[in-house]
Amino acid sequence: MQYYCGIDIGASTAKLVVIDTASRVVAKIIGRSGIDYAKTAEQLLAEMSAAGSFDRSQIVRSLSTGYGRDNVPWADGKMTEIACHGRGAYHHFQKRMTVIDIGAQDSKVIHLDETGKRASFKMNRKCAAGTGSFIEEIAHRLALDISELDALAETSTKDVSLGSFCTVFAATEVLEKIRAGVDVADIVRGAFNSVVKRIMEMDRVDGILVTTGGVVAHNPFLARLLGQSFGAEAHIAPDAQYTGAFGAALFAAEQARKSDS
Repeated sequence: MQYYCGIDIGASTAKLVVIDTASRVVAKIIGRSGIDYAKTAEQLLAEMSAAGSFDRSQIVRSLSTGYGRDNVPWADGKMTEIACHGRGAYHHFQKRMTVIDIGAQDSKVIHLDETGKRASFKMNRKCAAGTGSFIEEIAHRLALDISELDALAETSTKDVSLGSFCTVFAATEVLEKIRAGVDVADIVRGAFNSVVKRIMEMDRVDGILVTTGGVVAHNPFLARLLGQSFGAEAHIAPDAQYTGAFGAALFAAEQARKSDS
């Protein structure tokens, strides 16, 4: 058997996916990106190979993507996150779509036509409360595990607005809400709405709405709020946190086939 590998090294987590010749995922693994991206990439591949039913020598081609894509020595090439998230999402839905990826450090709005070709894209400002790091900071300020946020937000009964664009200022705003006795569930929903608001300011939705990334994978209620705000059903891509790595693996398979033809 021949396999193809995609690795997405984000600012927070690194995801690795291996697919077969039929584009089926045969193995995947996730870990913290850490500070040594090359070491992380090697460790993930070694761990997956040791635990899987294949040897790394069977991987025909590998591509890297994400924040640390330049730091994967064993990768045969690299692609942008824009390209890989678009490719990974389109594989599942095969329609004209808008892909919204909420990452740890940035968010992306990607427009694809009916054939999967990218029409346009936009990324958010660096210091904007529309990213995964913002959600993590809110959880820290509320002394909550990030896994608790989604269920809490869903129980909220009041709209609470967080107006600060900067994550640091927004965190201070959260402390003020706590001091004022605002319910924690309402604060969390307010944080989710803040992320949604920042994304809505970026661009429109054209075609179906598909969301990717770890934030929506762990917080489906946030994706629902996003869909409601855009007036469209928000589809969460299968294995949303791995979409970038999956797209990179698909590109690797395509390049390998072209080189053989």
